[in-house]
Amino acid sequence: MNPDAELQNLDLIDLLNERHLSTRKMAEKAWNHASEIRISNSEWYIMARIYQKQPTIAYVTKNVDISRQAIHKFIKNLAAKGLVEVQNVENNKKEKCIRLTILGEECYEKNEALKLQLENRIAEKIGSDQMKALKDVLKTDWGV
Repeated sequence: MNPDAELQNLDLIDLLNERHLSTRKMAEKAWNHASEIRISNSEWYIMARIYQKQPTIAYVTKNVDISRQAIHKFIKNLAAKGLVEVQNVENNKKEKCIRLTILGEECYEKNEALKLQLENRIAEKIGSDQMKALKDVLKTDWGV
């Protein structure tokens, strides 16, 4: 059976979830094909929050929907891969800040380009007007 045919009977929440999962898998596959460095979706999520910033780990913990313990584990993994650096905050012995390394920024930017290619492939399938409408709807405040 055609996977898209199975989507016909799903409600909105399940449709959004299915499309999210399938596009995430495609993006992950594109990255893994293009790079030797394996980066999980959660690690990408954290990298997106710190790209071109230098937030504290506490700030990341408050603004990312992942447990504090998991965030610390992911940051440790990212540091081991050479993608982030953790530094002490000046005049504060408890706080630590995090930033992408040059390699981390290069990986992030390369992944953004791969995601744009995927977005363009989707737009080719559904049409650029439909893609714009979809993005507009997703950006709208749904009030829920």
